[in-house]
Amino acid sequence: MINISESAQTHFRKLIEREALPGLGVRLSAVHPGTARADVRLEFAEPGDLQGDEWAVDCEGFTLWLDAGSVTYLDGADIDYETRTTGGQLQIRAPKIKGEVPGDSASLVERVRWVVENEINPQLAQHRGHVAVQEVTSGGVVVLRFGGGCHGCGMADVTLKQGIEKTLLEKVPGVTAVRDATDHETGDAPYIPRDAA
Repeated sequence: MINISESAQTHFRKLIEREALPGLGVRLSAVHPGTARADVRLEFAEPGDLQGDEWAVDCEGFTLWLDAGSVTYLDGADIDYETRTTGGQLQIRAPKIKGEVPGDSASLVERVRWVVENEINPQLAQHRGHVAVQEVTSGGVVVLRFGGGCHGCGMADVTLKQGIEKTLLEKVPGVTAVRDATDHETGDAPYIPRDAA
């Protein structure tokens, strides 16, 4: 399930020994799993810090606790510690952490959400913005709500039609149109103010 190299285990053992707390282990969890913002969190954990549903990976001299809700996203992860002339670096590779592309049998909503989270929102983040899927109608119309720098932005219509709608129509069979349900007059930090566009 998770591969922890000998050098990583040695590194963890040294850190745990330095803390000198009975039962101290390491807890690994996924943060924002299934999204483009996915990352891993690695922290010390005492027995009292555990929820009770973690998966235990027994290592020599300590236990690595895997957050139960993160198991599917961290399956196949590799943890390694690389020694360099300037010190060392811990590397965690988790190929499933951002989730897996929904297959053809997945619902239209699942396929739309995947493209929004993994392709569209990372682009909008460059302008401090994002969109959320409010609804996907039975007719294939995707209703979105803009947020962040996109909420109230003078270019939101262009972003919607030339960027988001074009992407969803190309990448998600079954999408027929994209609509904006955002009240842009209430945006308080637009990337480009509506009166300047």
